[in-house]
This record gives sequence, C-alpha cells and structure tokens, in this order.
Amino acid sequence: MPAPHSPGPLFREPASAGGLTAAAGSTRYVYLIAAVAALGGLLFGFDTAIINGALVFLKKDFHLNDGQTELAASSILFGAVAGAAAAGWLTDRYGRRRLLFGAALLFTLSSLAAAVPRTLTEFVLARLVGGLAIGVASLLAPLYIAEVAPAPIRGKLVTLNQLAIVTGILLAYVTSYYLADLGLAAWRWMFASAALPSALFMFALLLVPESPRWLLGQGREAEALRTLTRLNGPVAAAAEATEIHAALAAERDEATSLFQPRLRRPLRIAVVLAVLQQVTGINTILYYGSIIFTEHSGMSGASAIGANALIGGINFAGTVVALFVIDKVGRKPLLLLASGGMALALGALVVALQLHAPGPWLLGLIMLYVACFAVGLGPGVWVVITEIFPTAVRGRAASVATVALWVACTVISFTFLSLVKAAGLSGAFGLYAVLSVLTFVFVWRGVPETKGRTLEEIERTWQGAGYALKSSS
Repeated sequence: MPAPHSPGPLFREPASAGGLTAAAGSTRYVYLIAAVAALGGLLFGFDTAIINGALVFLKKDFHLNDGQTELAASSILFGAVAGAAAAGWLTDRYGRRRLLFGAALLFTLSSLAAAVPRTLTEFVLARLVGGLAIGVASLLAPLYIAEVAPAPIRGKLVTLNQLAIVTGILLAYVTSYYLADLGLAAWRWMFASAALPSALFMFALLLVPESPRWLLGQGREAEALRTLTRLNGPVAAAAEATEIHAALAAERDEATSLFQPRLRRPLRIAVVLAVLQQVTGINTILYYGSIIFTEHSGMSGASAIGANALIGGINFAGTVVALFVIDKVGRKPLLLLASGGMALALGALVVALQLHAPGPWLLGLIMLYVACFAVGLGPGVWVVITEIFPTAVRGRAASVATVALWVACTVISFTFLSLVKAAGLSGAFGLYAVLSVLTFVFVWRGVPETKGRTLEEIERTWQGAGYALKSSS
C-alpha cells in the first residue's frame, strides 16, 4: 500500500474496488477516518456507562451513602468539564489528531487506575483522569469528523460518532451483565476491561491524517491538499482548498474573539442545545438505571443490569435509524421529533409511577424515552455544534458548548438521588418532562437547518445582517 503522502497511485484504483475514482476520491478513506475517530466516542460511551452496573457492587464494597454514591457516579463528569474546556484552546493550537492521541492514552491509564483503588478518594481521582479523556474525545471526535466529511454525508458521519457512543454504552451494559457473577469485586474487572479498546484507539490514530482545515489554517498547504485529494479527488480538492482559504482569509480580516457579533447567534444556539440535551435527564437512566430498577421496581441486581442492556440495545437501534435519515430528513425535524417524544414518554412515566404500575410498564416507557433521544437529540445536537462555527474558532467555540453540556450533565447526575429523595422519582421525571417541552419550543423557534451545506457555506450565512439560515427552514 502506498504511503499516505503519495496519493497518485491511489487514484488509479477502480471505483468498484473501494469507492475510489480520480473525480470523487476515496469514500472508503472517508469512512476509515470517521471510524477511527469514532473509537473515541465508543470509549466515551463505555467509560461513562460502565458505572451503571459497577455502582451496585461499588456501593456495597465501599459502604457508600447516597452522597458518596453520587460522587462516585459523577466524578468522571467533573473531569469531563475540565477536559472539554482545555481541549478547545489546545486543539486550535496543536491540532485534532494529537489531542485525540492524548485522550486515548488517558483512557488507557484511567481504566487501569479505576480498577485498583483501595478508597473512594483513589477511585474518584482515577475517574477524574478518565473524565479528562472523555471531555477531549467528546469535543474532538465529532469536530474532526465534521472537518473531513463531504457535505452530503457529514450528518451521517458525525452520527457515526454518536453510534459509537451508544455502542460503547451497550458494551458497558453487556460487560457488566457478564461480569456481575464475579461477586463483590466485579466492579474492578468492569473498569479494567476498557484498557484494551483504549490501546486500540491509540494505534488506530496512527493511520489517519490531521484535519485538512486545521492544516490550512496553519499554513501547511501541501499536507492539507494531499488529504483533501485523497478524500475528494484532485478537482474537488482544489476547489475545496480555495473555498477554505477564502473563508480563512475573511476570518483573518475580522476579530477572532468568540464574542464578535456574528458568532453570538450560533454560540447561543450551540450552548442552549447542549444544555437542553442533558437537562432532559437522559444520563439519569444511563448512570443510575440499575439503582432505579432495583429500588423502584423490585428487580434484583442482575435483572436490573439485564434491563440496562435492553435499554442500551434500544439506544443503539435508535441511533442506527438516525444514521440513515439525518442527511435526508434534516437536523431540525429529528430534534423536534425527539424532544416531543421524550416529553410524552416522561409524562406517561410520571403517571405510571403515581399509579404504582408494575416494572414492565416502567421499563417500556423508559425504553420509549431513550429511543426518542437516540433518534434525534443524541446525534442531532453534536452535528449542529460541529457545523455552525467558522474554522478559525471552531475548536474554542465548540469547546464552550461542550463544557456547557458537561456542566449540565454533572449537575443533573450529581443531584439526581437527592432530587428523588426530595420530590420522589415521579417528581424528578416530571421536571425532565417540562424541560423536554422547553427543548421542543427552542428547536422550533430558534434552530436553523444546516443539512447539505458545506461548512464554509454555513459560515458565510452568519456574516452581516439578515442571516441566510432561517430558523424556520
């Protein structure tokens, strides 16, 4: 196989041998890059969700009260806030791939460290390190994919990252289920199991290039053009490089502050969407599902972990649906469908809890709620965040939104058991239902449609008065 810096021979491969032509470039290469980056999403999903099954055993092993249990479950999220905050500035300076490699290293170290602690303090510190990796990966994996993906399939490829996240969640649930028979120390093996895919992620990153948009912003034109040529073919690569250069030149003539007038609207949209994705309560199911089912539906620990695996399967299936429709239907319709469906499912769940409905009813309504999230709000928010900012500030701007997302996630996760104690499970889910309604209203009134547009076309729409992207589109 020729080296990545020698694209010439690659363009003589027939289209039937991998979707590669001189005019169109290599579809296979595009998907390879997206798949490697999405491994960061898989580890993000696995590391955040493995606590669900492990918490049942960790709580008993360390004799944790509710406050300590919340700290154990949420400690990784404090690290995620810090990781996402640092990643935005670091990636605009040092690139996308280098930061992802650092995240892969942190994933490996933290998974091993979380398996051997003797105290809650040691466990929390290990999970904070894992949180740093999650914060970096949650920002950079979708951003990197968006910057290399052709416009017609960008939504699909960024959704591939979300599919990897839910695959990681599902793998965490299945792993927990099969390791639960190991007894009280099962939680240690659950955390250690993430070391192998983390190492695989580090190796795979050696096979992919740096983002061509970032390279052009750094003046490394030859490297960027080689990657664009392999991705899109020589003709399209030259045109795209010219378009990116024009956008970068326009940016250099303007302020690069995140608070310049033309960025106010996209920054507001991204931050509010990020917060709403989390405050609608999805991670209370992903992190505390086992406790919800054992303490509120009478399930055994093993049955609760099995129910979580079923929910993980629904989450996966819903994301697969989104993968195939987001570039056809668009971002906004899926966000509306998701938030509306979540509000209805949570409202019905509140009624079921008030009527003391049996466990299967609760499980069914939670599955419906998760399915609605997976089809729209899960992937759609990440797609919008990575699409709507100019190249020169994309890392920092997406970082602001991602930090807001993790702060909201941390607040929800860290207060969930206390909220249930104060207002009951029905009160907690009633609050999330109201917030789902508010999400529907915000998307309907304020979120534009971006499907099918290049990143540079989207960037131009924010310039000047009378934006070309209308929230009603």
